[in-house]
Amino acid sequence: MNPLDHIPGPSQKRLALHVKPAAERAIRQGHPWLFDHSIRKQSREGTTGDLGVVFDHKDRFLAIGLYDPFSPIRLRILQHNHPADINQSWYKDRLADSAKLRASLPATHTNGYRLVHGENDGLPGLVVDRYDKNFVLKLDTAAWVNQLPIILPALLEVVPVNRLVLRFSRKATDNPESLYGLSDGQLLLGPRLEGPVLFQENGLTFEADLARGQKTGFFLDQRENRARLEQLVAKRDDLRRVLNVFAYSGGFSLYVARGGAQKVTSVDTSAQALDSAERNFLLNGDQPTVAAAEHETVCEDAFKLLERYGQERRLYDLVIVDPPSFAKRQSEVARALNAYHRLVKMSLAVLRPGGVLLMASEINHVIRDSGRSIREISRTGHPIDHPMTFAEGAYLKCLFAEIR
Repeated sequence: MNPLDHIPGPSQKRLALHVKPAAERAIRQGHPWLFDHSIRKQSREGTTGDLGVVFDHKDRFLAIGLYDPFSPIRLRILQHNHPADINQSWYKDRLADSAKLRASLPATHTNGYRLVHGENDGLPGLVVDRYDKNFVLKLDTAAWVNQLPIILPALLEVVPVNRLVLRFSRKATDNPESLYGLSDGQLLLGPRLEGPVLFQENGLTFEADLARGQKTGFFLDQRENRARLEQLVAKRDDLRRVLNVFAYSGGFSLYVARGGAQKVTSVDTSAQALDSAERNFLLNGDQPTVAAAEHETVCEDAFKLLERYGQERRLYDLVIVDPPSFAKRQSEVARALNAYHRLVKMSLAVLRPGGVLLMASEINHVIRDSGRSIREISRTGHPIDHPMTFAEGAYLKCLFAEIR
């Protein structure tokens, strides 16, 4: 039975929206969101998944998008400036454009990457990640559910899909009625999942749990940073002892091992993630430097471990700190910044003078406050499969720095 059979197709209703001047300007400039407080009037009460048509103050067409009455982002805009029929053909064209942008990745022995990066690929609130011929479709809003019956065949026309898994962000499940019985981790197409699937990234083999893993099973957005770090370790003979904090399934750990690191310690609070890290090392045991590296996993809270290692005066040549977001909402930002600052200070305590720190946040002022000096090696942003087309879409930054 097709799990989408009981889902009504895209709504034929159109919801007319008139917006405030500031929102009108933003939409003309291509912004993908319309917020609830920016709507001046609407033709009726909208329902989840309605197509909302935005008009300017002279009743001229501005945009069309998906309406979500339960989200402060009331409309996610699919088409700006010119009317369009949002149908299977329209989705096929958008998906084909996204695929072309990533066309160079297979040449790097990579078949795990993001095929659709939401707003930044013109499909706001929708992510498609590829793991070889296994795909994960993740929704950030339930407004996409009614579109699934036409998105799926469009996707099948563009890429070779053997299996498709559906994932939801937490906020997309706030109104269960809008999901029509669909659930996080549900198989939409293909053979049943019997466990993690395998994929290639820059010639390394990884496993990913598509149904239950963090994000869609792997942190695909750090691929280029992992490769940069491997190159740095390979070029320098003084980066042999590595501590990877918040290691998850050992992505950075495996890369630095291939680069020549001799002792790699992976830390995470999830025993399941660390078991996956161990299996990822075994999957790449045919690579001499990986086989030669000593890989240790430690299941412990990062803050407690760093405090303990600092007291024990353990020192590493390279410390990798790629934490999850500590702020889920605006009210938590101040507390999150304090946590990041603590994390940097504790990481410095276990980094030898002249060692390298990789940190996925801004740290210069914290290092200066510690009395140590910093030499910036590189600063990176979004990789090709995670394009950034509007200010709010910029979330990924990484600093490689030598700390004296």
